[in-house]
Amino acid sequence: MAEEKHHHHHLFPHKKEEDMPTDVGVYSETTYAADGMGDYSATTEAVVVEETHDYKKEEKHHKHLEHLGELGATAAGVYALHEKHKAKKDPEHEHKHKVEEEIAAAVAVGAGGYAFHEHHEKKEAKKEDEEACGKKHHHLF
Repeated sequence: MAEEKHHHHHLFPHKKEEDMPTDVGVYSETTYAADGMGDYSATTEAVVVEETHDYKKEEKHHKHLEHLGELGATAAGVYALHEKHKAKKDPEHEHKHKVEEEIAAAVAVGAGGYAFHEHHEKKEAKKEDEEACGKKHHHLF
């Protein structure tokens, strides 16, 4: 049988690595070797490191974390309302339910703050992507 070639068709085309902004760094690396006779030799070479930074991936990551923060805030808020309802229905354990309600409310506020933080991180990643791609903002007003 003839070899079959597998072609991968993607819904969204991938950007080529040469289109992505790169960070280039240079450092030296020294290696030491022994010849078995008690003599040592040192070899130093320059190593060039090239890194690509995928801002779209970073933006997507922060968007995902923002949604998790929103989900956490919603869940904690619902739990706080549930505990408030239980405090009314269970007067024998009212204090316990009120404490749990307050804790859940504090968690909801914290999760909301985290979602807000990730929203701004997402905006910053988007701005960095636009700057890296050469888009310029023209402020008319």
